Amino acid sequence: MSKKSAIEIIKEASDGLRGTIRESLRDEITGAIREDDQALIKFHGMYQQDDRDRREERAAKKLERLYSFMIRLRLPGGFLTPAQWIAVHEVAGENATGVIKITSRQTLQLHGMIKSKIKPTIKAFNEAKLDSIATCGDINRNVLCSSHPKESPIHEEVFGYADKISRLLMPRTRAYYEIWLDDEPLLDKKEEEDPLYQDRYLPRKFKIAIAIPPNNDVDVFANDIGLIAVISNGHLEGFNIAIGGGLSSTHGNPDTYPRLATLIGFVPGEEKTLKVVYEIAAIQRDHGNRSDRKLARLKYTLDRLGVDWFREELERRVGFALEPVRTTVFTSRKDHFGWHQNAEGLWYYTVLVENGRVTDTGTAQVKSALLAIAHSGKANFRFTCNQNVIISDVKASDKAAIEAILDAYGVILLTEKSSVIRRHAMACVALPTCPLALAEAQRYLPTLLDKMEPLLQKHQLQQEEIIIRMTGCPNGCARSYAAEIGLVGTGPGRYNLQLGGDRIGQRLNQIYQENIGEEEILASLDGLLESYAAGRLTGESFGDFAIRKQWVSSHDAVN
Repeated sequence: MSKKSAIEIIKEASDGLRGTIRESLRDEITGAIREDDQALIKFHGMYQQDDRDRREERAAKKLERLYSFMIRLRLPGGFLTPAQWIAVHEVAGENATGVIKITSRQTLQLHGMIKSKIKPTIKAFNEAKLDSIATCGDINRNVLCSSHPKESPIHEEVFGYADKISRLLMPRTRAYYEIWLDDEPLLDKKEEEDPLYQDRYLPRKFKIAIAIPPNNDVDVFANDIGLIAVISNGHLEGFNIAIGGGLSSTHGNPDTYPRLATLIGFVPGEEKTLKVVYEIAAIQRDHGNRSDRKLARLKYTLDRLGVDWFREELERRVGFALEPVRTTVFTSRKDHFGWHQNAEGLWYYTVLVENGRVTDTGTAQVKSALLAIAHSGKANFRFTCNQNVIISDVKASDKAAIEAILDAYGVILLTEKSSVIRRHAMACVALPTCPLALAEAQRYLPTLLDKMEPLLQKHQLQQEEIIIRMTGCPNGCARSYAAEIGLVGTGPGRYNLQLGGDRIGQRLNQIYQENIGEEEILASLDGLLESYAAGRLTGESFGDFAIRKQWVSSHDAVN
């Protein structure tokens, strides 16, 4: 038996994820918490971080690092009521930096929270019927679902699966409620015995997404489990099941790699679908790598044991055979900006939120606009996997009032005047708070786009929906490996330039140039865009052109 990693030992000895978190919170000498507890609080929905911009300054003054915490909400399918948005807005202003971050996993997170503010924050969220349970850590995380109701007349039925799956895979431990909400400890610990997670949880993080063709807005193949809705004559027949997706890797470690999920079959009906999802997680629990965390995701389990073995083991556990994959077609992977109406006659306005940072600037006061809309009570909020927000479920009689708010705060102008490439761009948080970041991402991508937009105009490509994504490290949080142009941080101001992903999320990109800076990036893109403008076929995307011209190879596609 392989030696367990240190995190595995911490989990098993944690008393249901309790550890010594209470003692860490009471320690006023430091802004940090104990090392073992830093692993455990992830299961409660938060990370300990520090301001890397100030490390050297504080070290010179012999001060400890400026520690703070990031907290992430559990929002299956990315939905909030007006009252809940107001609560998040108030918490962000009182206990965090004030900026609300929409993540690439369709939820919200707050940064810059000091240790003494964690408990009041969680209590405030609880009063708004929100929680952060299981949004980080070695557990099933926030479940994604195609965000825009215009995708299908039965969007709400499909959307409902996100919550059902989230509840199905929730941990049974009461630690969250005891530590943060002061619930009384259970007298009988048997009440929280967990048949799925046991005392070891999963070997690594676990991600699930639900897509509604023809729009792959959730990047369904980038998840451990992808469910693709099969809809016929207005009826949900079931889901195609894809497994083994995941985009994280490690520079210099060829044993790690991004991977798109493999389709393994079709499952009809709610009961069978939920059983399949549960047992896939259970197989990963039993067979995932618990000695090397870099090789612990489901994708490595699948490649090590084989797709055929995995399907057979899954069928043995669920007690029925998977049906052949049904035909579905993806034609896009984007958000629908501006006003759109669904089959029920309700209206939706998708707002551009650059890199998911909800704040007020000199040109657009997005944060103030959303608060005003929430106070009106005339709309809900839905978050997209591309880090934008949909002003949702607006009655025709209220549409003019909502539009007036958006217009008054400059939101319509921001959304409709932004370039096409900027609308479809995405970056991870990176510096200064992410401990894994090697380079900038969300703070830098807008500046790089300022310099790319003239190149697109020069080559008359400004209307092309080229997907560009940037991450500060190879962990892949903004799904840079699944972009037509991916920029993956290698060091301060340095990136791998990756090309050849497709526009619908069914092919990964490959490295074109390694470890280059801004000047080289722009020079390369200038030449590449010139070639694309001159030689593309009718309707040919930039990523497809890159493959046809053999700028990079094409071997990492959905199978």
